Amino acid sequence: MLRCRLAVVFGALLLATPSYAARCGGSFPAFVQSFSQEAAAAGIQQDVISQALGGVQQDGGVLAFDRRQRYTFNKTFEQYVATRVGPGRINGGRAMLQRHAALLSKIEQQYGVPRQILVAIWGLETDFGKGDMGKLPVFRVLATLAHDCRRTDLFQGELLAALKILQRGDLRLNDMIGAYAGEIGQTQFMPKNVLAYGTGNLDVAANALSSTANFLRAHGWRAGAGYQPGEPNFAAIEAWNAAQVYQKAIAIMGRQIDGQ
Repeated sequence: MLRCRLAVVFGALLLATPSYAARCGGSFPAFVQSFSQEAAAAGIQQDVISQALGGVQQDGGVLAFDRRQRYTFNKTFEQYVATRVGPGRINGGRAMLQRHAALLSKIEQQYGVPRQILVAIWGLETDFGKGDMGKLPVFRVLATLAHDCRRTDLFQGELLAALKILQRGDLRLNDMIGAYAGEIGQTQFMPKNVLAYGTGNLDVAANALSSTANFLRAHGWRAGAGYQPGEPNFAAIEAWNAAQVYQKAIAIMGRQIDGQ
């Protein structure tokens, strides 16, 4: 399963996160209490805060995993793609093109994003929904990473977004299950992106694929333009994930699924 995505997915958000009042580090319960006050000031209802953060515990496993991510992308692109874009995944992607032809055609017509790119992202993220989408409570993960001072503003923003998702009723608390950085669903959206680009429950393939297309279009995807490195649509792929080897893997997998 794709473990390398977890700490770098949507890394560009680091450039646009505001400063938050809750102080990172120190006592975890004190941090949660401070953040809860801030969430209430931002319009989150007290019952939602209590439901999501009441009794939340720090997760040492999440922190350990996060620390390991810095070593994940030391591989060359050739080494990385050899383990991620093999014949099995390419053939699986082609099978998905056929199985979901009508759905992918509809999404492509609506958003202008070609089906092979959506299927490539789907395959790399969760093996077309058959792989590991994460089994961790999203609020525990995000509270742990928000308390950690390494990227507190980023994850405080994601934690607030997750509370908004719960308050809007988009997902129930028991459905807020994700991976080691709080990613949700079959194409692993962070909560802010669920709010901005989500088209429904992302555990459902149709919603995950249309949400992914919505994200790419919002980040400048031009229908009919190329998507390899140096071509116009590669910038939208760069917005999807901050890691260069991952960006190139999406592009090459899309091309190979398309039979080029």
